[in-house]
Amino acid sequence: MRVTRGMMRRRLVLLLLVLLGAILVLVGRLVFVQLIQSSWLSGEAKKTWDRKIELSGIRGSILDDDGQPLTYTASAPSIIAVRAQVKDKAGTAKALAPILKMPEGTILKQLEKKQLMTYIKPGGKRISQEQLTQIRKLNLPGVYITEEGKRAYPYGDLAAQVLGITGSDNQGITGLEKEYDTVLQGKPGSITFYAKANGELIPNEGEQVKPATDGDDVKTTIDLQIQQYVENEIEQAVVEYNPDSVTAIVEDPQTGAIKAMANYPTFDPANWKDAPASTYNRNLAIWQTFEPGSTFKIVTLSAAVQENKVNLQDKFYDPGYYEVAGHRIRCWKAGGHGSETFLNVVENSCNPGFIALGERLGKNTLFSYIKKFGFGHKTGIDLPGEGNGILFNVNKVGPLELATTAFGQGVSVTPIQQVMAMGAVANGGKLMKPYVVQDVLNHDTGKVVSQTKPDVVRQVISPSTAKLVRSALESVVARGSGSKAYKAGLRIGGKTGTAQVAKNGRYESGHYIVSFIGMAPANNPKLIAYLAIDNPHPKNGVVFGGVIAAPIVGNILEDSLEHMGYMPTNDGIPKLYKYGDNVPVTVPNFQGLSLADAKKLALQSSAHLKVNLQGSGKTVVAQSPVGGSKVDDGSTIRLFLGDGPSTRKIDKSKQNQ
Repeated sequence: MRVTRGMMRRRLVLLLLVLLGAILVLVGRLVFVQLIQSSWLSGEAKKTWDRKIELSGIRGSILDDDGQPLTYTASAPSIIAVRAQVKDKAGTAKALAPILKMPEGTILKQLEKKQLMTYIKPGGKRISQEQLTQIRKLNLPGVYITEEGKRAYPYGDLAAQVLGITGSDNQGITGLEKEYDTVLQGKPGSITFYAKANGELIPNEGEQVKPATDGDDVKTTIDLQIQQYVENEIEQAVVEYNPDSVTAIVEDPQTGAIKAMANYPTFDPANWKDAPASTYNRNLAIWQTFEPGSTFKIVTLSAAVQENKVNLQDKFYDPGYYEVAGHRIRCWKAGGHGSETFLNVVENSCNPGFIALGERLGKNTLFSYIKKFGFGHKTGIDLPGEGNGILFNVNKVGPLELATTAFGQGVSVTPIQQVMAMGAVANGGKLMKPYVVQDVLNHDTGKVVSQTKPDVVRQVISPSTAKLVRSALESVVARGSGSKAYKAGLRIGGKTGTAQVAKNGRYESGHYIVSFIGMAPANNPKLIAYLAIDNPHPKNGVVFGGVIAAPIVGNILEDSLEHMGYMPTNDGIPKLYKYGDNVPVTVPNFQGLSLADAKKLALQSSAHLKVNLQGSGKTVVAQSPVGGSKVDDGSTIRLFLGDGPSTRKIDKSKQNQ
């Protein structure tokens, strides 16, 4: 085909248009890159240059209910050097040596190491504020400051399983440290600078500092003084009984707040790797499940009273056993208790009497109350590792299972479940959700970030039923099997427990968990205290909760209530003294006497009382316990002295009463 001039012209024009289009595309791309993408590309380039030094925030503290730290982070600055940025390594080593109290040669070797960053150690690790100020004044190129921290425990192993432990990366592993890890940990910061691949600083780019954010503090419900009382009692129990384990809980039944929680064996959280994993991983107070024994009878009693299945003054005859489905279930007392009221059944912890109550209730009603009281389900306490406990499937419960459940055998519960169930009796019938942390606080300002409020799970029994059951439990301590928990003027109510331990489907001979759960004062309980001792070995061979655990709970409640300022009262059910009991004596009134007259009154008193003087002065301005209180013979009375004239004299006509 013949090519004409016109065709050539058109082809040339088309070629020019294509070239022009290509040029326009290139120009457009150039404009896009230079103007629109410039900042993005610059940022992407800087990402290949930037180097970061992580700055850790201070992990928040865990505080007691009064704001005292139970654990905190002891932090201190440390020195890091970026090798490529330290141009005068010898001069830098010479400047740092006297401040860090290290040989120049040692520092120089560390600065010459072929790595991007290095800690100057040991002298540069956790330096003082004075050293920090001196180093900052030097303004040495390539030398940076970072913060490091380590958990400190001012009270040693106190509440170790509750507080928990942290790992090498500042993460919570167990206890409150784990449960509130995101709250305590805070957010990391960084120092960012721009350097070449070899670490050499890029000129004119400077550095950016993003401060770390400290973690928040958590303020617990733990009362430091009560926690110490509990742990002291556990230590004494371990010395005396050499048990496999011990667990104790103290709770405010009105709110569900846990005032103390402790276990044996325990460990030092500062050196937790030295302890067995089973010790630091398990908080027995919420994890361990076992047959409760007679402490569980509180549920059966409450259900029977609520359902009008019993009048506590009704008569019951205990021949020493109860026949159920061809099985003879024996009472703990050989020969039985004979004729008694149902109040006596409760006081004596009589198994046949509680089997009778279980039959009156029937399996569906009894098990509905067991579940209402919270058994078989986690309480929801704000600690990790809580157990569920184990209940019979109600569809598979026969007469024998109903009978054993009624007196606390064949079911498996946790200590915290028992405490919360007792709390429902104490507070008028409300099952509360337990909690250990009451506030989350800003670490720097102390302001409340969040707050835990008391949470009523459900109404389990009526206030009138709860009142009647409390009175029966006070009678257990004043007149029955819990008498060793009795403290004059405190109106303690409670229930003993002695349960044989099952292993591989069979009960182990001689292996028992003895327990006691108590509340005080019974008319308006301020505290619940629970103690369980696994496999005690008493010297006299007597293994009963009323003998071993009850007096310890009595001590815990007495000390705790005194700490809280509770004044003993002469109201309540009078103590039924038996042969061998230590009969309490009345404390004389020393207040207002001169020191000389007070000492004379103490010597002349028929009671063998010891006097502990506190303060200075010549007049007794206060005393503890107060005059008129009942205490064990031989008890110590604290007299607080002050200045001023005595306001009264000894009434000689009454001094020996």
